[in-house]
Amino acid sequence: MNFNDIFKSSFLENVSSISVLDMLLTIVLSFGIGLFIFLIYKKTYRGVMYSAGFGTTLIALTMITSIVILAVTSNVVLSLGMVGALSIVRFRTAIKDPLDIAFLFWSIGAGIILAAGMIPLAIIGSVCIGLMLLVFVNQKSNTHPYMVVLKCESHDAEVKAREFIAKNVIRSTVKSKSAVKGAIEMNIEVRLKKDDTDFINILSEMHGVNSAVIVSYNGDYMG
Repeated sequence: MNFNDIFKSSFLENVSSISVLDMLLTIVLSFGIGLFIFLIYKKTYRGVMYSAGFGTTLIALTMITSIVILAVTSNVVLSLGMVGALSIVRFRTAIKDPLDIAFLFWSIGAGIILAAGMIPLAIIGSVCIGLMLLVFVNQKSNTHPYMVVLKCESHDAEVKAREFIAKNVIRSTVKSKSAVKGAIEMNIEVRLKKDDTDFINILSEMHGVNSAVIVSYNGDYMG
């Protein structure tokens, strides 16, 4: 083996296995689709505090997936090594909103399809998914749910407070209740009449009511 034989390796041969045009086209298209996914996520976000970092992750995830799949499709040995490397990765970040999982799979799926050379499927599929999410996620309900956190001193005060709430809302449902000596706390899901929250001021001034708080509620009960 001489010096020239060292450079006649599969590593150097694989450098030219993917053209520069394919690389640039994959990167540009994956960025465009990832940006589209990010804009749809931002438009359909329903949580309390928007996370710009998660939106940026969707763009990066689309690009990273497309680059990885592009490299894997050019080399069978590399694909086997990639499977072994990814099998040791553990993701421990909790995803609270099921819709976030859909966006993550959308980003990964778009990157895979794009790198596989199915460009029309990646673009048309992403547009269809985006339009579907815009239509269904942004569809507003006539009665938006709210959560009333009520703290009372006694059972009598609790009964009067619940009767007052029932008269001023369309529907009320007790989600949780805790009681200790001299204090009762309840979480009540309510559907307001025309989004009128003025009744909470009167409720907080009722005899035996220590405090009354109303917050927007997305319908997912978390214990």
